[in-house]
Amino acid sequence: MEGTKRYNKYYKFLVYLGVVVLVNVAGLTLFVRSDLTSGNLYSISEASKQAVSTLAEPLTINVFFTKNLAAPHNNTERYLHDLLEEYSVHANDYFNYRFFDVSAEEGDISEEAKRNQDMARNYGIYPVQIQNIEQDEVKFQKAYMGLVMIHGDVVEKIPAITSTEGLEYMITSKIDKMNNKISALLGMDEGVRIKLFFSSSLEAVAPQLRMQDLMQVPNRIESLVGELNAKYYGRLSVTRLDPSVDTTLAGEITRYGIMTLRWPSMRDRTGAETLVAGTGSAGLVVEKGRKYQTIPLIQVINLPLFGTQYPPLYRQGVARGRAAKLRTARGAR
Repeated sequence: MEGTKRYNKYYKFLVYLGVVVLVNVAGLTLFVRSDLTSGNLYSISEASKQAVSTLAEPLTINVFFTKNLAAPHNNTERYLHDLLEEYSVHANDYFNYRFFDVSAEEGDISEEAKRNQDMARNYGIYPVQIQNIEQDEVKFQKAYMGLVMIHGDVVEKIPAITSTEGLEYMITSKIDKMNNKISALLGMDEGVRIKLFFSSSLEAVAPQLRMQDLMQVPNRIESLVGELNAKYYGRLSVTRLDPSVDTTLAGEITRYGIMTLRWPSMRDRTGAETLVAGTGSAGLVVEKGRKYQTIPLIQVINLPLFGTQYPPLYRQGVARGRAAKLRTARGAR
């Protein structure tokens, strides 16, 4: 059961990563950085007004800011209040914001504040340490000073707002970034195609690879794509292809670099054939237009002395997934 959960997480991450990479490629072509500087301190810039007035999906900003902080942090909270209210004046009906109470009163914390603190941490917003000067004495205090922005299935956060300088630019830039990703999905002339290459012949060799759950992979992936499709506005489609049945798929297997296993026949001690020689292919392709990502479903490692090994997918998937996540984050910057 534990192995099945790990496989599900791994395959869901693989599909999600492939889709995100393609969406980011489309979104980058739409993103334009604007100059948000404004001489009027009491009004947001034209770029900010444009960003919130053209939202195509609901945008919610949840603010977690400890109340009654000493200067200058109380001024930062007041400025943030006024700034979001100004956004709201110029926004369409899709813009919403809310301040959540995360403050403790005289050492005690209410149940509501406790729930709100848990919510903040779930979004990756944690208290930061600030210092107050009272009667020539320096005191340290932990305070929440962050916000999270939710637009469709896209989430952005500012974990620590310690100054008003550049705050409008930062918020509007994130709104633009999120809105462009949503627009890229809704504006696609064609959706993201997911091709699942999986040979039915692999069923015979799966026990030899110690991958008894291998034949459940296609159904799991189709189910996971269905879950993701609900978040991506129905822009995903999945097609299962069996190279063991359809020999015309050989060209596509070569083009996409789909892994193909070949195995010899095997016999028991009596000479009876226990495994017929054969081949099988398995791989996932996430495709948008002429761009595509090929994702392996079987890992093969050749070790000296030990020969060819087929380790559990999730172990290698987690390591490579972390590296890919870092590369994607760096590229998005």
